[in-house]
Amino acid sequence: MRVTCGRLWLKPKPPVPVGAVVVVNDKIIARAHNQVELLTDVTAHAEILAITAACNALGTKYLDDCTLYVTLEPCVMCAGALEHCHIKKVVWACDDPKNGFQRFGNLLHPKTEIKTGILKEECLQMLTDFFKKKR
Repeated sequence: MRVTCGRLWLKPKPPVPVGAVVVVNDKIIARAHNQVELLTDVTAHAEILAITAACNALGTKYLDDCTLYVTLEPCVMCAGALEHCHIKKVVWACDDPKNGFQRFGNLLHPKTEIKTGILKEECLQMLTDFFKKKR
C-alpha cells in the first residue's frame, strides 16, 4: 500500500491520488494511477489500468491468484472489472461512501476476499489534502 500511495507524488503534476498495484506471490506485477484527466478517458481508473497491465504480464484474463491494493474503494465500474477477472483479493485504504461499489452490495466475484483500512489515515490525509488544494 505504501508503494501505491508514495509513487503518486513522484509525478510533476500529481493526478487524483488513487493508485493501484497488483501483486502475485509477493511480487508487484502491475502498477497504475488514475489517468482520467491525462487521457481524457473516464474509464482510465487506476484499477482498470492495473488489471490490464497484470493480465498482460501474466498472459491471461484471470487474476485468481492476485491481490489488488488500491488507495480508495473501487467504483462500480472497477468492481465489475474485478469481478470479471476473478481477482483473489482486493485491499483498499479508504472507503468511498459516495462513489464506492459497496453501497450497492458486494459486486465482486463470490470467491474474492476484501480487506479494508490498510494505511487508512495516511491515504485519507493524502486525498483530503489533494482536494483542499483543488478548491
